[in-house]
Amino acid sequence: MALLAADIGNSHTVIGLIDNGEVSAHWRVATDERRTSDEWALLVRGLLAPEEISVDGIAVCATVPAVLHEWREMLETHFGTCPAVVVEPGVRTGIPVLTDNPREVGTDRIINALGAARGYQGPSIVVDFGTATTFDVVTAAGQYIGGAIAPGIEISLEALGRRGAQLRKVELMRPRSAIAKNTVEALQSGMLFGVAAQVDGLVARMISELGHDPAEVNVIATGHLAPLVIGECAAFTAHDPWLTLRGLELVFRRNAG
Repeated sequence: MALLAADIGNSHTVIGLIDNGEVSAHWRVATDERRTSDEWALLVRGLLAPEEISVDGIAVCATVPAVLHEWREMLETHFGTCPAVVVEPGVRTGIPVLTDNPREVGTDRIINALGAARGYQGPSIVVDFGTATTFDVVTAAGQYIGGAIAPGIEISLEALGRRGAQLRKVELMRPRSAIAKNTVEALQSGMLFGVAAQVDGLVARMISELGHDPAEVNVIATGHLAPLVIGECAAFTAHDPWLTLRGLELVFRRNAG
C-alpha cells in the first residue's frame, strides 16, 4: 500500500510516500496560505506524475487552519475516491494525551509522540526543529504528557535581522568557532551553539523531572533543520527525519482500516 502522507507546517509542507514505515519518495514545499485547493491538487499530482505513482490512501496533519481547509476541499474534489484521514480532535491516534487541554496540542506533536511511542522502547523526548523547536515527552507506557515550545532557528535569525540595526540575515551554517571574529559568524555561533545548549539543557531538565536515568531515555531529533544541530548536541540518541510520516501511517491504518 502506498500512502501519501502530508505534514503541513507553518513554513513548509513535507509530503512523502510511505509503505510499512519505509519512505520511498519525499518532497518539501512552501506552505502558502494563498494557494487554493486546485493549486494544491496540481502540485501534488505534479509531484506524483513523473514516476506515474498511484496512491491507496492519504493522511494529513496540519498546524495551519487555512491551508488545512484547502486540503480538505482538494481531497474531496480531486481525490474523492481515495481513502483519506485528516488528523484532528476525535480521530483515533492510539496515544493518550495527558495534558490540561488535549485539544490545544498541535496534531504534528501528537503524531511525533505516537511515532516515538511505537518505534522506540522506553520513555522518549522528541525534538522537532521546524518553524518552532518543539519538545514532546512520551512515557514508557506510551502516554503523551506534555513538552515545551521554543522559537525556531530560522525565525530567531530573521527576528535579529529585522530588529538589529547593524545585523543582517546570514546563512545558517556552522561557524569556525564559538568565539566569532566577525558579525556573520557571531550570529551563526549564537544561533547554532545557542540552540544546541538550549536543547541539551532543556532535555536534561525534562529527564530529571521524569525521574529516569538519562541512559534510559530516547532523545529523538526530527524536522528539516535537525541535521544542522544534532552534531553539536550531546543529548540525542537518534535522528529520525521521517518520524511524522511514520506516525501518520499509523493513524491512517487505525482509522481507515
